[in-house]
Amino acid sequence: MKIGQLADKTGLSIQTIRFYERKKLLSAPQRTQSNYRLYSDEALKQLLFIKQCRALDMTIEEINLVLETRANPDYSCESVNATIDKHIEDIESRIIELNALQKTLLSFRSACEDDKKVKDCGVLQQLDNIVTSRASTN
Repeated sequence: MKIGQLADKTGLSIQTIRFYERKKLLSAPQRTQSNYRLYSDEALKQLLFIKQCRALDMTIEEINLVLETRANPDYSCESVNATIDKHIEDIESRIIELNALQKTLLSFRSACEDDKKVKDCGVLQQLDNIVTSRASTN
């Protein structure tokens, strides 16, 4: 199948498919005499696998590690587990960061009522205070 058909079947853009090829997550396809890319059903399955990994927010590097392991079915799955464990740790760190960000934004939001004028906006004043503080320390 051609790249447009593959894009339709996977729900990925043509640019994304080409990106995965450049990153070596997807094998280079065969070419027709007219130099069109021709993809196999295996390429379709590979892209759907990659898409599922991306839906789990895995990085390109993590996906590459999983795909390398997957290509050697007789090897231990220890590296896949280690990759997933590291991914879980990264997500836990991001959750902590996002919770801190949410707390900051809630604090900012509570500093301003909707009926105030922009000149009295507590959110803008807090942001200006941070900028002023950082500018004076540099």
